[in-house]
Amino acid sequence: MASAGQKQNIAVQIAENSKNIDIHPLRLKKLVKVICKRFKISKATISIAIVNDAQIRKLNKQFLNKDHPTDCLSFNLSDNKKSSLKSFELVVNAEMAARQAKLRGHSSEAELALYITHDLLHNLGFDDSTKKQAEKMHNIEDQILQQLGYGSVYNGG
Repeated sequence: MASAGQKQNIAVQIAENSKNIDIHPLRLKKLVKVICKRFKISKATISIAIVNDAQIRKLNKQFLNKDHPTDCLSFNLSDNKKSSLKSFELVVNAEMAARQAKLRGHSSEAELALYITHDLLHNLGFDDSTKKQAEKMHNIEDQILQQLGYGSVYNGG
């Protein structure tokens, strides 16, 4: 946890392996840093892979034994879960984001921002396995996304 005056040292890397949507890397990096600041993460390396259906399906099969595309996957690669240095790998599906955004009436980037936020919250200890936990998690996602100008993406769609 960061102390009140501690400087935030958050490295965010984005690898875009899908050209289906127009993304703004600086906005997505700001999103990650805002989330880390909100939850008092002062040192982290966060890698985001923006992939397509086929790529995420392969990863979903490999790591979760589920043979279908999904919206996002997250991995906590921190050496020690209690360490102050966090290392997270996020994988988000650009093709699914484009489809869902069209159905829900917001931008593909807003949907992608939702996936990134969702992944990070999982890595920070949030769970959505019960209805009550999911509601809490989705409300926090929307608070963060509204703060950054994306609007109420989860509950608004």
